[in-house]
Amino acid sequence: MASGSPRYSSRKQPSAVVGVLVVLFLLAEPVAVLAVERYQAPPIQEYRLWYRNFDSPAILALLNLALAKTSEYGDFEVTRSVEMGQGRVLRELAQSRSDLVDIANVASSSQRESQLLAVPIPIDGGLLGFRVCVVQPHALPLFEGVSSIDDLRQRNIRIGQGLHWPDTDILEVNGVPVVTHTRYEILFRMLRNDRFDCFARGVSEVMYDLQIENDPELVIEPTLLLAYPMPSYFFTAPDDYLTAHRVQLGMERAIVDGSFGDFLRQYYGKPIEELALHRRNVIVLRNPFLSDESRTIGRQTLSNLRRRLEVLSQ
Repeated sequence: MASGSPRYSSRKQPSAVVGVLVVLFLLAEPVAVLAVERYQAPPIQEYRLWYRNFDSPAILALLNLALAKTSEYGDFEVTRSVEMGQGRVLRELAQSRSDLVDIANVASSSQRESQLLAVPIPIDGGLLGFRVCVVQPHALPLFEGVSSIDDLRQRNIRIGQGLHWPDTDILEVNGVPVVTHTRYEILFRMLRNDRFDCFARGVSEVMYDLQIENDPELVIEPTLLLAYPMPSYFFTAPDDYLTAHRVQLGMERAIVDGSFGDFLRQYYGKPIEELALHRRNVIVLRNPFLSDESRTIGRQTLSNLRRRLEVLSQ
């Protein structure tokens, strides 16, 4: 090697290169991390639906339909809430920011509408206020010839209902004997034990109820239809405007494009036909517990009862 020439070790050159690369990597690392941090995939919005509604194919299908009609709000997932009674779910919603539930479908009342946010579109076209009796076969003679509220009173026909259901107050204010319990599931057990004579169920839910119970000793009384204005709405927490607006907008779009009508026929057309509602004795009860808006909706539902049944059974 020539004198005065700089001396380089061939073994040190890779170390120098590695050092430079390490420095560049260290300098670049924060930029790369920032780039990753800046990009975040849009979150999937979870909506926790009350377990009783989640287990109902019709209600779950309608909520999914409404949410799917509002894609500008982002992707969504509907999940099942923990199991709790109707009174508990309403308290959870009223507290706001509950970790247990976001949406519940229940019958409306002025009190509920004052405490929660209602989506004022009846989820079943107003059918929840039309009730038939689930009974045991040996109780059928008790209902023969019944055609009025007075007949119900005179025969002391006891009707089973949930403690926190608006139906209970409606029946009591009309002078009909009521037996209650906090849990829906227990009411079927009470009926089997003759604690009451009729478990009054909405025509939009009774067929599904009996399918789940799968008990040949429970039958639907064939002659009566209790009717009162009682729309059933989706409810959210009082400050959850975003969820309530999304559900309402989705349902309104479904009404306009016809998919809500398709939903009603798909899930309620066959039960209405099988229950032969148009041939039943209709006993109309008053409901003084509605807001002005819901009272108007409920009256329209009652006045159009025959036409609604004809359309849905087509």
